Amino acid sequence: MKTQQPFHLAFPVHDLEEAKLFYTKIIGCSLGRSSKKWIDFNMFGHQVVAHLSPDESQRSNVANVDGKKVPVRHFGIVLEWNQWHNFADELREKDVKFLIEPYIRFKEKSGEQATMFFSDPSGNALEFKSFKNPDNLFKK
Repeated sequence: MKTQQPFHLAFPVHDLEEAKLFYTKIIGCSLGRSSKKWIDFNMFGHQVVAHLSPDESQRSNVANVDGKKVPVRHFGIVLEWNQWHNFADELREKDVKFLIEPYIRFKEKSGEQATMFFSDPSGNALEFKSFKNPDNLFKK
């Protein structure tokens, strides 16, 4: 099986220092390169970059999914099942305010997955999820 390549994602923030604290202390990212206008983070092996752009950082629209208001614009990582549960516990311990509390979708069905949503200080929504059976990630 081929090793998964890391992805790259850039997103706007209104304050780089606030973003730096959030992504390192709350999410657990390590720091990469940076300038006065951007910071690279290592998010679970992927390169995400916060760009200083106060006018662009804002909450996105929401869509109704399973009776919950899911932010349309969001990003995150698909974690291993136990890793997701441990991460959810860590976020609770850090008093993260969830947009959508951690919960299990499609319980005991082929697409069973754990998901949670929260936002960074600039309003960028993040979703962290996990599949009980990782082979079902793209299953129809």
